[in-house]
Amino acid sequence: MTGVNADAVVSFLDDVEAAGLDLHGFMLSRDGRVVAEGFRWPYRADRTRIMHSATKSFVASAIAFALAEGRLKLTDKVVSFFPELYAGPVEGWLAQMTVEDLLTMRAGHESETSGAVWRVLNTSWIAEFFKIPLAHEPGSTFVYTSAASYMLSAILSRVTGQLAHDYLKPRLLEPLGVTGETWDVSPDGINPGGNGFSARLVDLLKLGMLHAQDGVWNGQRVLPEDWVRVATQPHGEPFKYGYHWWTRPDGSYSAIGRFVQMVTVFPEHNAALAVMGAIQGSFRLFPHIEQHFPAAFTNGDTAASASASADKRLIEKLAHWQHEEAPTLWKEPLRKSATAAWTGARRFEIEANRYGVEAVQFACSDDRCSFTQFDARGAHTIVAGIGHWIEGRTDMPGSDLHHGYEMNNSAVVARATWIDDKRLQMVWIFPETAFRDTVEVLFDGTGITAQRSVNVNGSSLRHDELVGREAR
Repeated sequence: MTGVNADAVVSFLDDVEAAGLDLHGFMLSRDGRVVAEGFRWPYRADRTRIMHSATKSFVASAIAFALAEGRLKLTDKVVSFFPELYAGPVEGWLAQMTVEDLLTMRAGHESETSGAVWRVLNTSWIAEFFKIPLAHEPGSTFVYTSAASYMLSAILSRVTGQLAHDYLKPRLLEPLGVTGETWDVSPDGINPGGNGFSARLVDLLKLGMLHAQDGVWNGQRVLPEDWVRVATQPHGEPFKYGYHWWTRPDGSYSAIGRFVQMVTVFPEHNAALAVMGAIQGSFRLFPHIEQHFPAAFTNGDTAASASASADKRLIEKLAHWQHEEAPTLWKEPLRKSATAAWTGARRFEIEANRYGVEAVQFACSDDRCSFTQFDARGAHTIVAGIGHWIEGRTDMPGSDLHHGYEMNNSAVVARATWIDDKRLQMVWIFPETAFRDTVEVLFDGTGITAQRSVNVNGSSLRHDELVGREAR
């Protein structure tokens, strides 16, 4: 690879695996082109991915365009955009809060409002924002919160008459060649500025590459001049936060989403590293990035033989990632499948539970087993291969295990294993997300006990057991 030491990339990937960190894919660019990429099966370059809080750096770009077009100013007061909420003048700290305070996460809040908290609400999120008490004078104290990002998107819609998604399309997404992306819409009819954006990993990489190139793409200016410098420098101490970018003393900076959907920019080397995974906390990955990057970037030519040898080692490493056992290479592997304990269809009525599950049904043959859950919204099915993976689509509920996100016609890759004649294990990988669910089922005569868990989440990792009796 020109300008990159392939062995450093291999060492990075080896160290991440040795640390037990579940990295699903990466893309590395230098000097305006992708120099290395890899995706662990069943994750792929063409699949979109829920970006979580990496969305914030996209909405920051939208604010950059709005500023350049004179639609708003950093000093504009937040309340001024929502006069219908206040019959009279607003006083105190709330009256002081500015657009820049939202960008720098210094709105004055005492604690974070996660996107998962609001995703369950059907009422106005704008109204919810103004209910949050202010514990600090705006502009004085950093408190990371998706509520601030939401209000940036709400303000953008007020001044443009468009969703942030529609506003960004011709200004950012189309120039970068971003296609197939989606963005959730809140009860207010607004794109959540802090989350809800799904795109391919390469699209996140492109955002990083654009910033590495000072806002220029293919020789054409995309981001307003000087925006990158201002947005990616720290605003306030002790937290190193820019305008919805995390910054570090060495000059690198990152857009970071929950469970590590992230791009890190190394401006000194005109390079960017995008990664996606299922890791509880970006702080766990950063030591490995810092150890191997930017040291991986070489200046001058490397001996052709050494370069070819290193490239070969990286190619072999990434080929291994494409094996179907890759999702569990360094975690407890699924047990080897036994012969199906029984075949046919069995339905179980479930005792009252807080998830609203009324019944479950298993339809099993020698090579597959379908699981159907019944609730007030209807029937939801996943088909799993016995000892092999089957890909399908599902609307299986479980947002409380998936950081508030619903699986609506979502891709799922599923496998089932009979552990013995009474116990069935099913693994559901949702490859457009960070989530992987495991369902453990005990069949005891006419009774059933089932429990569902998830690999990562913002709250609980496990459901209560479901208990039921076979329907006759």
